[in-house]
Amino acid sequence: MDGMDNLLMTYRDMTTRDWLIDAAVTLAAFAVGCLQLMLTASSIIIPDLALRQYLGMVNVVPDLQVFVGLGMTVVPLVFRRRFPLPVFVACLVIFLALQVRFSGFSMTVVGPLVALYTVAAECGTVPGVACGAAAVLSLLFAGAPMQAASMVFFTRFQNIALMVAAVLAGYAYRTHVAYVHEVEQRAVEAERTREEEAARRVEEERVRIAREVHDITAHSLSAVSIQLAAAERLVERDPQMAKEAVSTARATAKGALDDIRSMIGVLRHGDDAAETMPAAGTNQVGELESYLRGAGLDVALDMAAYDRARVPAHIDMALFTVAREACTNAVRHAGAQRVSLRFALEGDAATLAVIDDGAGCGVAAQPADMAAQQLPRAADGAGHGVAGMAERVHVLGGSFSAGDGENGGFCVRASIPLRGTET
Repeated sequence: MDGMDNLLMTYRDMTTRDWLIDAAVTLAAFAVGCLQLMLTASSIIIPDLALRQYLGMVNVVPDLQVFVGLGMTVVPLVFRRRFPLPVFVACLVIFLALQVRFSGFSMTVVGPLVALYTVAAECGTVPGVACGAAAVLSLLFAGAPMQAASMVFFTRFQNIALMVAAVLAGYAYRTHVAYVHEVEQRAVEAERTREEEAARRVEEERVRIAREVHDITAHSLSAVSIQLAAAERLVERDPQMAKEAVSTARATAKGALDDIRSMIGVLRHGDDAAETMPAAGTNQVGELESYLRGAGLDVALDMAAYDRARVPAHIDMALFTVAREACTNAVRHAGAQRVSLRFALEGDAATLAVIDDGAGCGVAAQPADMAAQQLPRAADGAGHGVAGMAERVHVLGGSFSAGDGENGGFCVRASIPLRGTET
């Protein structure tokens, strides 16, 4: 039923402009028909009177009835896009009836021609071909206005060729419209994909910024908390030591504020150059060692097998950030007395090991090259420090493990290949 409704009446929204266009098409078709009617009824095309009489062509000016009949074959075209099939049938039937009624006048087939083109363009290939075949058969077996066999053959051949051309033209137009629509849909889809990609990148950047802020605040605030707690204990017993602890806490807080101010400066300037502090790398490992000693831990630092000049800056920064987070966790959660840090170059990879002798977490460290591993989390389930360390390492194509060591305590290991991580 839906297919029949589409043939009998299309449910397209016809604007005033659409109706005016169809009215203009109707007037143009009528003008073309009048021009052909006048030319064939006069002696302009065939001036020889005997030949005209032989062909059965009259040599008189068409009267009003002929023009009215011609108008009846094109008037339905006003509704051609709203009622494509009924308009085609009406134009074809009226044309076949009137060309016999006005014998001797060569009426144009422009009305059925435009109607057939509309069916092919609006309703599809199958209805267009079916209506085209019906028009061809009707023109073959219907009566002709001329008596001469040669003129009948010429007229029928001309009209049939025009009908076939109308079907082809309607099919070509429908294909073009479908192609343009597909291109537009692809453009819309590409724009939507670009928006989704932009949103994904924004989300990744948001996570990265959150990780950076976590690294800064977790490390610095824990150091400030430890120093102030020491100052609180020593304020009456050893004011000088308390003063030094407060001074250290103030310097640590100032450094954290500078780091955050630098990050905000980069975000605020966008693509423009922003004033930034030197990126934290293993060149600042001495500060990390001082932080651990200030927290009352014994530190064993081994960098004998590490050559910073051979390590790309982004890998060096990533290893230092992981080491800093691991040391912060050791101070805050492990209850350790001793921490060992080892940076090394092993083959084509830069490695890091941070081991303490604290209480551990109850989750054994798994081999670093395992694709999936269970990472320990804070007791309250809210911490993301270990996950952030693992994410940093994995982004650079490295391997990461964290958990209880074989001899107790907590162990963090990371290995990042030196090649293939430039991006």
